[in-house]
Amino acid sequence: MSKEEKNGISTLDAEAETAEEIGNNHVGTSVDTPLRKDAFDLSDDEKIDMIKKHFAEIMHILGLDLTDQSLKGTPQRVAKMYVKEIFSGLDPKNRPKASKFDNKFDYSDMVVVKNIDVTSFCEHHFLPFLGKAHVAYISSGNVIGLSKINRIVEYYASRPQVQERLTLQVANELKNAMQTEDVAVFIESKHLCVSTRGIKDKESSTVTTEYSGMFKDEATQQRFIDYIQTDTEM
Repeated sequence: MSKEEKNGISTLDAEAETAEEIGNNHVGTSVDTPLRKDAFDLSDDEKIDMIKKHFAEIMHILGLDLTDQSLKGTPQRVAKMYVKEIFSGLDPKNRPKASKFDNKFDYSDMVVVKNIDVTSFCEHHFLPFLGKAHVAYISSGNVIGLSKINRIVEYYASRPQVQERLTLQVANELKNAMQTEDVAVFIESKHLCVSTRGIKDKESSTVTTEYSGMFKDEATQQRFIDYIQTDTEM
């Protein structure tokens, strides 16, 4: 083997080791989801068609028989699921319109929406992480429809993610929509890339928080935490 070939293999091994380390440590790169400039040049139908072909090739490489009745529709189903469902939050046309209204009744305390379902996919292994989000804001003169907060969480969760980024994206979206810095986001989830591979720890969960404005005050933070820990199941 030539020196150049050995160097090439060493480089590939180093890149693989770095990639594995990043994935195992769940390292993110920025608050913004990493997207290419041409991310939306293709239509949804074109993306589905291309993903279907590539996923069929993955299944073929794994040795699966795509002529089997149970498997032959899988590439199409997976492609449609990726584009239309679990990664639909990549496309800005699906961004929810966070309509706000004047706070005419002068409500000045915190609004808390808790136990919002979170279903997202770790961008390092494309395995789900599942949990709950708890979101609060203090009005600066506007209020927002409560379901819009759920939709904001769903939108940013519906993309390859790291939990820290998801937490910040939800907080930033709500701050921009409400024109207030007084926002809190608390997310707790279980990551299948931790429970089904690697360490295979099925009990641990991950908590991420973002407190801004008045929520940086410890007493206000504690009130928020008390609210989300209160058993209010209906």
